[in-house]
Amino acid sequence: MASRNAMLRRVGLVLGLVILAVMPWLLGSYQLRLFTEAVIFSLFAVSYNMLLGYAGLLSFGHAMFFGWGAFSFAVALNHIPGIPLVGALALAVASATVMGLVVGVLLLRVKGTPFALLTLAFNALVFAIGIKWQSVTGGDDGLGVVAPPLHLGLGQINVSSGANLYYFTLLIVGAAIAFAWYFTRTAMGQSVLLIRENEERMRFLGYNTHVSRLILFVLSGALAGLAGAFYAILNAFVSLDAVSIDMTTKVLLMTFIGGTGQFLGPVAGAFFFTYVQNFLSDLTDNWPLIMGALFIAMVLWVPGGLAGLAAKLSRGRSDDDQDGTLAGME
Repeated sequence: MASRNAMLRRVGLVLGLVILAVMPWLLGSYQLRLFTEAVIFSLFAVSYNMLLGYAGLLSFGHAMFFGWGAFSFAVALNHIPGIPLVGALALAVASATVMGLVVGVLLLRVKGTPFALLTLAFNALVFAIGIKWQSVTGGDDGLGVVAPPLHLGLGQINVSSGANLYYFTLLIVGAAIAFAWYFTRTAMGQSVLLIRENEERMRFLGYNTHVSRLILFVLSGALAGLAGAFYAILNAFVSLDAVSIDMTTKVLLMTFIGGTGQFLGPVAGAFFFTYVQNFLSDLTDNWPLIMGALFIAMVLWVPGGLAGLAAKLSRGRSDDDQDGTLAGME
């Protein structure tokens, strides 16, 4: 049974990669852009789940890293002449990493409600900086983003839109999600889970729980900053919406709807939220009300989210198969 499940997972992985590779031929331009947006939000949701699902830290200000990465990328392109695309992306990730380190050192001294409220306060501070520092951020007007071509030695590729943007996003964002998954499987990632369950025992065993949690916090901020930079490329524009409380609410909904119990739960939640929001916004201007009601229903009746529901259905099917096998043996 175990070997069969492993084989099914490999087949599913290969099939999924093939489908992702041919997606530009299956979707129109608008649908491909929507799919690319869902991929970007998947990384944002995964980064948030590293805080909530693995460290047990509820943040109301995760958009500060997303928006900081987006604005850092836009500022680099607008104020540093000749900077290459990869250089601007690296600068955005580096600035989000430094911000995560500074904020983490200050905030991780507390947990629970004080931590959640302080993240909200820091998010408001970053939002205020975006408004007041108009000469750099553009204030309420935001910043336009013209992504330079990607130089590959013998030639260059325009990654501003279409299939090129999709493949570039899929490659970099997919690698970042894969790295996040690998990190959660390392000793450091597992130690954060154990710290969440019993911090005093981990301290007794010699772990520096503050440093472990800080490393996870910084990595989460860096991944969110990378997602923000790609969000800027996708929209060719960065506004204060990227660092608003509404953006934090979005990622919180994605994570809860997808489920925090499994790594890919937030990815499913990001795709679900992106497509359902797009569908509902075409029907009515009151789509946030419907999304809020859906979120409440998920919390009350499907607390494990989409990933938990899929796992429950899979276990039920396995139990049925086992019962059928036992009945046949009798």
